[in-house]
Amino acid sequence: MSFLTLSHIKKAFGPVQVVHDFNMSIEKGEFVSFLGPSGCGKTTILRMIAGFETPSDGSIVINGKDQTSLKPNQRNIGMVFQAYALFPNMNVFDNVAFGLKVAGKPKAEIKARVEEMLKLIHLEHLADRYPYQMSGGQQQRVALARALAPAPQVLLLDEPLSALDAKIRVSLREEIRQIQRQLGITTVFVTHDQEEALSISDRIVVMNAGKADQIGTPSEIYSKPTTRFVANFVGTLNVVEAQVREPASGVVSIADHVLVLPKPIDGKKAGDKVSLAFRPEAASMVTASSAITLKGTVLSSHFLGSVVRTKVNAQGNIIAFDAFNDPNVPPPISGQSVAIHLNPEGLMLLGE
Repeated sequence: MSFLTLSHIKKAFGPVQVVHDFNMSIEKGEFVSFLGPSGCGKTTILRMIAGFETPSDGSIVINGKDQTSLKPNQRNIGMVFQAYALFPNMNVFDNVAFGLKVAGKPKAEIKARVEEMLKLIHLEHLADRYPYQMSGGQQQRVALARALAPAPQVLLLDEPLSALDAKIRVSLREEIRQIQRQLGITTVFVTHDQEEALSISDRIVVMNAGKADQIGTPSEIYSKPTTRFVANFVGTLNVVEAQVREPASGVVSIADHVLVLPKPIDGKKAGDKVSLAFRPEAASMVTASSAITLKGTVLSSHFLGSVVRTKVNAQGNIIAFDAFNDPNVPPPISGQSVAIHLNPEGLMLLGE
């Protein structure tokens, strides 16, 4: 039985429908990320779970109890906001203790719990500091400790890393995931950063125009997207138009190149057009032709640290592929003629 259940959730602001019939079951201790562009409805769903917004229709159930009509302070939920939202007139200790004091906990219990939380985020030595005396990363860790101090049933994180620089984001997201696993708390994380979602989630909800286009593990979302939107939004994607030749055998053609796909093409007949997609890592430069090879001309090469990304024009199809950086091998140069091998297991036909 799921711990957090969202059933037929809808939300409209006036005539604008922001969330359309959303359904999801989240298990206890699961880390779920809502991923999508601005305005797709992901934060609205988070705010409805928290009680800051009321669904126009549907229900929210946590641990068997209907929360739909409860106010935020009646729900046992911790929330971490994008902008830290620490009290500037309180030091770290008092910020973390705030929820416990509001709940009327004894002083000794508050002291012990705050010390436990500060130890958890490795900031026990900064208990007397004020927010303005701390870095953004430190402030967000304090905000996390404050949200966790009352031992909430569910932890909600609304783009908590977006205001931080790149290195701090990576280290803090790993720390958040480690703490979440240690405490076993059910967590919903909202982000527009696909790398964040892919790196720390048990499951990802890819939102598009108020609907969940796909719900799945990071591997499923990246490697087996079920819609064109998911395929394009998550990761870099090459898309080429192909013509079906022998659907039962998976044979298609791109311009004058004949390719054999690993599976039959269901629902299509010879002569139909299909969109063929693959990730950069599913392509590589080769010196000899193979069963799935495209010939083209190098447009550009970009050094990205551990990999070199090369773009090739293959008879009007722009294809990007990645190769590990080898300091002893110069990258391809613009205008160079190359052959690109496509890994058949990495090829996919896109739906709508």
